[in-house]
Formats: sequence, structure tokens, C-alpha cells
Amino acid sequence: MRKPKVDRQQKTVRDWSRVKLTCVGVFFLLAWLGLWARAGYLQIVVGPELAEKALRQHLASEVDKGARGEIYDRGGRLLAKSVEFEAVFVRPREVTEPEKTADFLAKVLHMKEQRIVKKLRSSSNMVYLSWRVGDRTAARIREAKLDGVYFTKEYGRFYPNGHLASQVMGFVGVGDVGLEGVEKAFDGRLTGRQAKYVVQRDASGRRFFFDAQGRELADINGHDVRLTIDSQIQFFAEEELEKAVTDNHAKGGTCLVVHVPTGEILAMANYPFFNPNVGRGISPRIARDHAALDVYEPGSTMKPLLVASALQEHVIRPTSTFNCENGRFAFANRTIRDTHSYGVLPVNMIVRVSSNIGAAKIGLQLGAKRLHHYFDLLGFGRPTGLRITGEAKGLVRPLKAWMPIDVATASFGQGIAVSPVQLAQAYLILANDGVYKQIKLVADPPDDQPERTPYRVFDAEVARTVQSMMREVVQEEHGTGKVARIPGLETGGKTGTAQKAGSHGGYGNKYLGSYVSFVPALHPEYILIVMIDEPEPSHYGGVVAAPAVRNVTLRMLSYLGRMPETVQMAKAQTPDQMPEQSPAKEQAQAPAAPAVKEPSKADKDILAIAGGAAGDIKQVSVQSVPNFAGMPLRQAVEILVGKGIVPRLEGQGLVVSKQSPAPGAPWPSGEKNEVVLWLSRPS
Repeated sequence: MRKPKVDRQQKTVRDWSRVKLTCVGVFFLLAWLGLWARAGYLQIVVGPELAEKALRQHLASEVDKGARGEIYDRGGRLLAKSVEFEAVFVRPREVTEPEKTADFLAKVLHMKEQRIVKKLRSSSNMVYLSWRVGDRTAARIREAKLDGVYFTKEYGRFYPNGHLASQVMGFVGVGDVGLEGVEKAFDGRLTGRQAKYVVQRDASGRRFFFDAQGRELADINGHDVRLTIDSQIQFFAEEELEKAVTDNHAKGGTCLVVHVPTGEILAMANYPFFNPNVGRGISPRIARDHAALDVYEPGSTMKPLLVASALQEHVIRPTSTFNCENGRFAFANRTIRDTHSYGVLPVNMIVRVSSNIGAAKIGLQLGAKRLHHYFDLLGFGRPTGLRITGEAKGLVRPLKAWMPIDVATASFGQGIAVSPVQLAQAYLILANDGVYKQIKLVADPPDDQPERTPYRVFDAEVARTVQSMMREVVQEEHGTGKVARIPGLETGGKTGTAQKAGSHGGYGNKYLGSYVSFVPALHPEYILIVMIDEPEPSHYGGVVAAPAVRNVTLRMLSYLGRMPETVQMAKAQTPDQMPEQSPAKEQAQAPAAPAVKEPSKADKDILAIAGGAAGDIKQVSVQSVPNFAGMPLRQAVEILVGKGIVPRLEGQGLVVSKQSPAPGAPWPSGEKNEVVLWLSRPS
């Protein structure tokens, strides 16, 4: 019996389904085998090559440099910082239209077209066109869409205060490299480090930064430097120094202010100034920190240090006297001269009137070996350790090369050369009661070199004796530093006038006028030094440098809130404005009348300085103080010297306007044996 046809057709359909399933299975099997084969090929055969290509596409290595560290003053005020700007460069191989590109860039960057064409033809892979591009210029270049022209971020130095302390800080050159001053000395600390970045983008296109080992990027900026400089005091010093140099038609000048208790430099000014923001065309001579790098003969500012050395060695006593040979001293086929004719002077008068002959005789009595030894103890002939690159060590000849004339001249500051910083270091010892204290310019970072151990150079009593002598230079009449006198505040000082060596040997007709000041005179808290190089027509330190020291002192004390009330009162009323006192009140305050004494030889020499003649001194037999008002200065001095009194003069002029004690009062005696005459110019 036959099966129905329908059954055969159903059976045929079922057979094709099996075939299809089999084909699909075979297809997937082949595909699976192919994928495994392809994967094996990609991983085993060409895997390393593809991995390297993928790394280049998704990870990029970049080198970046951190910003340069900043410089601050002692109070945290900014002196120098780095600012970010854009630099434009080209890749010459990618430039498609050199002529068009050069023409456009020359107009926008204000450069010569030939110079740009030369850069575009360079064989280098990258050539900088301009290190600093303004925002508008950068926008115009970007809008032009020039092939091969790119921008990069760079850092440049900015000095917000212009020329303030410019020689101290120095400046940087191309590539952010320090070239002078603190910028050079601390270049390794200030310079930002270079870091190699591995840059990877996420799905949003944002970049992640890692270092070369895949770690998060660390801080690569340079470290800061903090100086001991006080910006405000630095400003005072620079302003007064500029005035002193220009008023005296000088070549240049230097001013230093040192805080004695800490040894820190509060101001270090050099003139002429320069603006480090200019960048190009800076003269190396002007940018040089003359206070630390240049040396000068100190002249008479050496005398207090000489006297302290001689007192320490017990070669002299404060009461010792020396014959100053009436201004000319023939020694070793040379003639040593004084500016005035002096006879026999005690040690304090030698300092007060600045006698070269007296200083030479003290030095000869001290001897070459001991004088050279004290020069070494004071720091002459070696750097102070100021942490400034190239600091001068001074010029001190070896002891075996010294002749007797060298001892004599070195005693008053010739034949030896020191930097202004070295001179400040030496006077810091004297102001610190004879103990060495290292002078400092940098507060942070701390010095990695061990600080020199303090050592005693002079006994405290010796140092204070010399401080008292320096006080007389300013406060007592006929002192060479009386121009620096501040009514109501006792300061000490020493003038210096050093003849500069000529270009063809020997000494020429150029001078260095200087002045060193202690504020206050006894137990000083501040040291001020001003040096004026080649002033004209006057070259005396007491004339050209002392006024600048006085003005800096007044402005500094006022700024620090250290101005004594006596100074405030003295500034409010000048001698001509002082209230009159009745004779009765003056007489009540006056001590008993003294016994008349014969003027000493030193007093007669002082009278000669004041304009009187030693042989014209007259004995005055009056029993009370006469009325000097309206009397010529010469006549008044003759009368007083005849009574054994050397008057203290206030003001300027040749005619007496006021006096103390008042007319009719008994003659003063004892420790207060003093007569004050206020002077005025004849009308």
C-alpha cells in the first residue's frame, strides 16, 4: 500500500533544514577558527608592532619646564616673579608658502622679513621666531592659520618694582638662566625642573598627566628665595644715593644699611640703576653689584679700625698723643700730608679731625705683623660669605711684601682695597662690641655651609672706646662728620676721602668720598655706609656722603617707628626758632663758675681749624659770660679759648646769633664745661 505523497514532501523539507543547520554550524566553526587564527596572527606575529603603533596614537610623551621661583624681601614683598607668556615658533619642513608666511609674520612681529626667511629655510626641526608674543599678536597669527607656525607656553621674568635692588637681584637671559646677582647665585634653586609627561586622553578628550614612570605629576616649579632686604629702606637708600651722586656730579655710588643685632643687610643700593625688565642691551658694568663685587681703597674709614687694633694690643692708650708735624711728615722718602696743620693731638682728636700723619704713626707703632693680623681678623682679603657669585675678596698684599711705607699708608686706608660689604663686615665687628658676626643677605634658604663661629677681635671696652671717638666725629665741634649730625639723636661716624689709583700707575686726581655711621653712636643698632665715586668739585666724604647718610637715617627711623622724641622736637624747631630763655633761668641752671685755665696746645690747633690764629689768643678777664650775639665767630672763639673753653657750634655762618649759657651767667665748669653758639649768616 503506497504512502501518501504529502508525507514524502514533508520528509524532504525536514532534510533541507538539517542541511541548513549543518551549514550554519560549519560557517560559525570556520568563522571561529578564522577569528582564532587572526587573533593569533595579530598577537603573535604582528602583535608587538601594532602595540607600538597604538601606544603612539593614544599615549604621547611631552617635556615641560616648571616656572622659576620667586624672590621676596624680608617682609614677604615680591621682588621678582615668573609670568607665563606665549612664544611662537615654526617647523620649516611644514611651511607650504614660505614667501607669504614670511611677509605676514614680518608685519605682525615687527621683524625684518629677511631674518624670518632665513629661519624658515633652516634645516632645524624647530626654530623660535619670538619668545614673547602679546595676546593680540598671537590672535592675529592664529586667525591666519599658517602651516608650520605653532605656539608654546614659556615663562619670563618680571620685576614689579623696576630698578629697586636691581643689581642685588640681577636678571635672567634667554632660556630663563640667571646671569647676575641672586638670580645667578641661586639659579639652581630658582630654576624650574624639567619633567617628562605621559599624556593620555579619556573618552571625553580630557588629558591625564603622569611622569615617565606613570605616576601622577609632581610639582616642578622652582623654589623661592627670601632676602634680608627691606624694600622700603632700599627705596630710601636708592633715592638718597641718586641725589648724592647727581648733586656732586659723580660717576656712581653705593649705599649699605646693616642691622647690627642680626648682621642682616637691610639695603644694598648701587647707582646708576638699571631696569631688569628691559632684557636686552643691559650694560654689564651697570648691572654689576658694585657693593659686593668691586673693591676700593677705604681711605680714612680705616682709622677707627686701626685705633681699635692698637688699643687692643696696648700699643696706645686713649690719652696717648702724637705729633702731627704741622701737616707734613717726611717718611721713607715720601711725604704724608694732612688737610690742615695740626700739632700734638690725642688719639680721639686724630680720629675726630682725621689726621693721616697721626694714623700713620699709630700704625708704625703697631707694626706690620700685628696690623696685617688684624686686617685678617676683620675679614679683609677674603669674601664675607654673602652667597653672591663672584664676591670680591679684596686686595691685601702678603706680609712679606710690606715695607715700612706700606704700613704707614695702610694705616689711613691706602695701599689696601676692600669691597663696601667687607668694610661693613669690619664695622659690624666694632659695633657688636668687638665680636665677629657674619653679615647676611639671604634669609631663606638657610646656608648649607656652616656659619663661621663667632670670635672676639676687640675687647668690649676697646670697641666702646672707639664708638665714643666716632661719636665725637659727629657730635663734637671740628669733627669731620658734623654734617651728618641729627639734633636730638647722637650718632657716630667716620669720613673717608680716598685718592684713586691712576690708569698709568700712582695716584691720579680722582677720589672716592665715603662715610660710615653708627646709629646710635654707643651700642649701635644700625650701620650705614655711603660711597660716592669721583665726585666733583668737592671730594671730601664729610661733604658728599655724610648728607645722604643723615637723610637715610631720618627716613629709616621714621619708617620703623624708632624716631626718638628728641629728634621729633628738634625737627619741629630749628636753633633759630628755639624759645628764648630768661637770664635768670639760665643762671639758675648754670653750674658754679670755673677756674680760668690756660688753653692747651690741642685747643690752639682746634682754634686754627675754626679760622682763628693760635698766636692771637687773648686772655679775657670778665667774671661772667659776655653777650656774644652779633659778634663775629672768630672773636667769640678767641674769647672762649682764652677761658679754656672750646665752644660747640650749631648751624652755619660766621656771626653768632644765640648762645648758651645766657649773657651774664657764671662761666660753666666741671663735666658740663660747654658753651653753645648758634650761628647765622650776616644779613
